[in-house]
Amino acid sequence: MSLSLDLTGRLAVVTGGVRGVGLGISRALLEAGADVVAVARREPASLPSAGGRTARFASFDVRDAAAAQAFFDGLDRVDVLVNNAGGTPFLPLAEGEIRTHAKIIELNLTSAMIMSRAANERMQVQDGGGSIIMISSVSGTRPSPGSAAYGAAKAGLDNLATSLAVEWAPRVRVNSLTLGMVRTEQSHLHYGDEEGIAAVARTVPLGRLADPYDIGAACAFLASDLAAYISGSALLLHGGGERPAFLDAANVNTKQD
Repeated sequence: MSLSLDLTGRLAVVTGGVRGVGLGISRALLEAGADVVAVARREPASLPSAGGRTARFASFDVRDAAAAQAFFDGLDRVDVLVNNAGGTPFLPLAEGEIRTHAKIIELNLTSAMIMSRAANERMQVQDGGGSIIMISSVSGTRPSPGSAAYGAAKAGLDNLATSLAVEWAPRVRVNSLTLGMVRTEQSHLHYGDEEGIAAVARTVPLGRLADPYDIGAACAFLASDLAAYISGSALLLHGGGERPAFLDAANVNTKQD
């Protein structure tokens, strides 16, 4: 086996693949040689493109099992599925309608279960099997105040990945990417203006927020033969994590003037 990230001849499906993190994933997979189908409910003004090629687009609700099944039935094959669709507003659990919180879980967890099940059906019977990648979050492994439903969904997504890695082996590999903070076109909604984004970036050991392409590069790796023995794993993409709060609160080891 050669050391190569070449995905030429493979078909990759990216949910939420037309903006933000999903756009970065679609572009990276295109650059690696894959044919990409970007899935979203609404078609964007322009489709992801890279390396002189452009992704195809499919419009349907990834929470709809019948629509997902019809979509995969219409493909000749599927080699890679990236379950990226998700997100949440800031909404404490005691506020808003309970149905709103349930919908957040449906978008971030149930949709991945639906899409993965339909993709696996095809992957199990085709040459080469397949690779499924869950886009998770550090919110699934630490407290997520203001987005509890989202954090709970991502925790469930991590467990789903490890469980399916066992259920669907050896034909299908299943992994997750645990994301920290990513700079997208909606970063201002969470972190404020440029000064606020810069202040948040200084809390990250690597000194910046992730770029969507960073996430795409990791997806290309996990989809490739370089990761042929990686399944049931969670890869951390958080720039080194977060500085422990107690280090700033403790009155020891401080620099003296």
